[in-house]
Amino acid sequence: MSFGRGFLSRYLFSSESVTEGHPDKICDQISDTILDALLTQDPRSRVAAEVVVNTGMVVVTGEITTEANVNFTKLVRNKIREIGYTEADNGFSADSCAVFLALDEQSPEIAQGVSCALEVRTSEEDALDRIGAGDQGLMFGFACTETPELMPLPISVAHRLTRRLAQVRKDGTLAYLKPDGKAQVTVEYERKEGIDRPVRIDTILISTQHAAVIDDLSDNDAVQARIKADLQTHVIGPVFADLDIRPDAQTRLLVNPSGRFVIGGPQGDSGLTGRKIIVDTYGGYARHGGGAFSGKDPTKVDRSAAYAARYVAKNIVAAELADRCEVQVAYAIGVARPVSIFVETFGTGRVSDEVLMLLVREHFDLRPAALIRDFDLCRLPAQRGGRFYQDVAAYGHLGRPDLDLPWERTDKAAILKQAIQTAAAV
Repeated sequence: MSFGRGFLSRYLFSSESVTEGHPDKICDQISDTILDALLTQDPRSRVAAEVVVNTGMVVVTGEITTEANVNFTKLVRNKIREIGYTEADNGFSADSCAVFLALDEQSPEIAQGVSCALEVRTSEEDALDRIGAGDQGLMFGFACTETPELMPLPISVAHRLTRRLAQVRKDGTLAYLKPDGKAQVTVEYERKEGIDRPVRIDTILISTQHAAVIDDLSDNDAVQARIKADLQTHVIGPVFADLDIRPDAQTRLLVNPSGRFVIGGPQGDSGLTGRKIIVDTYGGYARHGGGAFSGKDPTKVDRSAAYAARYVAKNIVAAELADRCEVQVAYAIGVARPVSIFVETFGTGRVSDEVLMLLVREHFDLRPAALIRDFDLCRLPAQRGGRFYQDVAAYGHLGRPDLDLPWERTDKAAILKQAIQTAAAV
């Protein structure tokens, strides 16, 4: 019988990340590059862009309604080149791959539901009620005190490792690395006084694509030994340099455990937009509503409401009202106001979850039009030089200290704290 991790005094939890050269992440980034380009020219664009990659080919499909005029093929090739697929012998190259386009316009019935929400009865009603959710669905947001960015430690470290893999490849430190790769981190947790805390790094797993020959080494055992030593020095060491919890003498390090990893990227496996939703969020540490992010314009609540739920949860934790907080929000297509909001603090709340739900309803406007307005979601690409969403399409959409993301701000924390203090004084 399993009672879940909340009943264990010590347990292991793992999360993974993938590099920007992973086939699925190539697709996510191309989808969001298209979104960036369309929103830059036309902030009212409705976009649902899906991408498939395989050996020597890219397929762009989906529904797009826009006044923008962009060269989709050029966008695709430039993004693939930026990721690092520039050599034909990789089986996938920016200049030689075939690009197929199969795009339609958005369904007019969906567009009508989004543009004029079902609650609107008269022209005098709140303008924010006039934009309904682009689809039904449920989204989750989460925050905890395990890291400075209020993310779970396993996914935070996994993203650090994959970002560092890309950095040392691109800056020439480890030029023999190729774009495809993964990292997985297993953290040991201990429960004390009802609170789960990470206490050590149990296992680090890195699989990275590499050249068949490194300097004068061609024997695979020698190649793998070289890669492992280099990753310890140039990737793992720098990643943990500023962290309190670091690998110890008992930490297992697994590098390319299956052996050679020369054939990778779309030549090694096909890729598809939206197939790394756990990598994009909390590494499995929190629940997920199932909707992917990339390639979707901000009227799609799969994306915008998931960002908003993270914003709510992060501000609750930043206000020191809980050590862990998960927020669920659910929508009906064409309806602006959420059909439900739920807050769970897993016994770590300084006030009851019911009180927190009341605070959320009072201080956070979760209608799609309000989210678009408050985060400026449709205009951010133009404001940031034509790229915004493509930069969150790899290494996580949440908890990104390297990017200024509006849903990562904690500007409501003081307001929430003051509301609790005022209520207590009454």
